[in-house]
Amino acid sequence: MRTFFRAILIGLLAAPVAVAVSQPPGVGWAPPPEEREAAIDRGVQFLLERQNPNGSWGSIGGQRPFEVLAPVPGAHHAFRAAVTSLCVSALLETRAGDTAVQEAIDRAEDWMFEHLPRLRRATPAVFYNTWGHAYAIRALVRLQEHREGDSARQQRLREMIEQQIELLCRYEVVDGGWAYYDFEARTQRPSGSSIGFVTATVLIALDEARAVGIEMPERYLRRARASILRQRNPDFSYVYGEYLKYRPMLDVNRPAGSLGRSQVCNLAMRRWGDETVTDDVIRDWLDRLFARNGWLDIGRKRPIPHESWFQVAGYFFYYGHFYAAGCIELLPETERRPYQDQMTALLLGLQEKDGSWWDFPLYDYHQQYGTAYALMTLHRCR
Repeated sequence: MRTFFRAILIGLLAAPVAVAVSQPPGVGWAPPPEEREAAIDRGVQFLLERQNPNGSWGSIGGQRPFEVLAPVPGAHHAFRAAVTSLCVSALLETRAGDTAVQEAIDRAEDWMFEHLPRLRRATPAVFYNTWGHAYAIRALVRLQEHREGDSARQQRLREMIEQQIELLCRYEVVDGGWAYYDFEARTQRPSGSSIGFVTATVLIALDEARAVGIEMPERYLRRARASILRQRNPDFSYVYGEYLKYRPMLDVNRPAGSLGRSQVCNLAMRRWGDETVTDDVIRDWLDRLFARNGWLDIGRKRPIPHESWFQVAGYFFYYGHFYAAGCIELLPETERRPYQDQMTALLLGLQEKDGSWWDFPLYDYHQQYGTAYALMTLHRCR
């Protein structure tokens, strides 16, 4: 009987919420701009204090008994490349004119020049380097813009972007798109399932590279977009990966389970010309994000992936909100402010005492990547 009533309760909570598109839930109060800027200052200071002596961010350090699968050393090369790239992007977006920030960016750029060309898959089964390449492209694009006037440095950065794109293409999965595991045949070109949110992350990075004149690998892009479409449900939620496309009602594939992933997939498809991702779709999923934020928040800081309701993993919290901020930017300027205010209020309430944000304990990478995501999200709410 207890199980019966619990099932009814979950069904009620998961039922669609009637939300007025023109009036997102929670509108009515906005943090003063000086509070937002003070939070950004604290986050930037945290990143400056946590930068490694060699210019990177993050390390293998971790004391808890359970950690995410990460074969050494390659998985940690990938984690460090991705986290360092996120931190560089965050600093460039928020406080690039500050002297201390500029020094940190210079050290990080030197580290990236040395280490990114050597980034590869850890094992035939584990290739987190997909994340490293994708976020490196975004950071390198920003560095190229930041180095305006230094043509030699800009050319070197451009060559690095092209190299990271070439490396990404090596790790396209056989059915199109990208992933980070291959537990199937473990082949040179990964035989595992494409993962929609990973593919979307890559597509957004490639769109930024396209915007600065980098030539795009069209056949890879075509297959990537097709793989995301195969994973999309009629309501613009997305299954976790193509291997689950025939189980759309699995908890992780339903709207509540997709809440931290739908934003990035909708954003990527819209930026690559999918006209079905209309402004109404963007508004609907932003409204859902704020109205049902508890589904993501319940998973925040839980130490085991997908242990929360609807199989939500903690590491989708700041990731999901960052790409939601990108979705806000797709709307007409006159419609953005209510969403930006809600986002700002939410993030300011979650900042830690040391100035960081984090959502999932991951060796010694979590505070750094969480803070970078949060800073870039707040920047898009200015």
